[in-house]
Amino acid sequence: MNQRTLTQMWDMVRQHHGIGIRAIERLPEDKLDSHPIPNMRTPKELVVHLYGMAMRNLVVGSYEGRLEELAEPGTVAKIKTKAELLAYCRDCWESSNRTIASFTDEKLDAMVETPWGSPLQASRLLNATHEEYLHHRGQLYAYLRALGVEPPDLYDFKGNAPEFQPRQKQQA
Repeated sequence: MNQRTLTQMWDMVRQHHGIGIRAIERLPEDKLDSHPIPNMRTPKELVVHLYGMAMRNLVVGSYEGRLEELAEPGTVAKIKTKAELLAYCRDCWESSNRTIASFTDEKLDAMVETPWGSPLQASRLLNATHEEYLHHRGQLYAYLRALGVEPPDLYDFKGNAPEFQPRQKQQA
């Protein structure tokens, strides 16, 4: 992966994030700490993992050369409302988006220390960011359905907030 490929991949993450935020907005406030699917995370735990670990920690850790585990239980405990959860997601997005813009080809080739005992190339971890985002967003859709809520259309990128809509193609 080079910086150009990363920029293209991140543009897709940006659009998927727009839909993800719309899905989180549909979570019932009184169900954030429920277990709509037995033996799985609560919706709040899932969203904290999705944005904290699967997005921000993978991106920032890849840039810094060291990936850290997220202290998810402590983060989850601090978030009391859907508004706070959405603010957390937006903060994670903004941090990740700023960091992505700083990557160089050399940073993408660099090895990153991981908590799993073996280093991985930054570009591989960034590819995992997109895969993890889609995987956990799919879980969020299952949660919404289990809660009796219709999730947003998976491909309704034009329904996103303007900053997360598809960009116009440049004329050659």
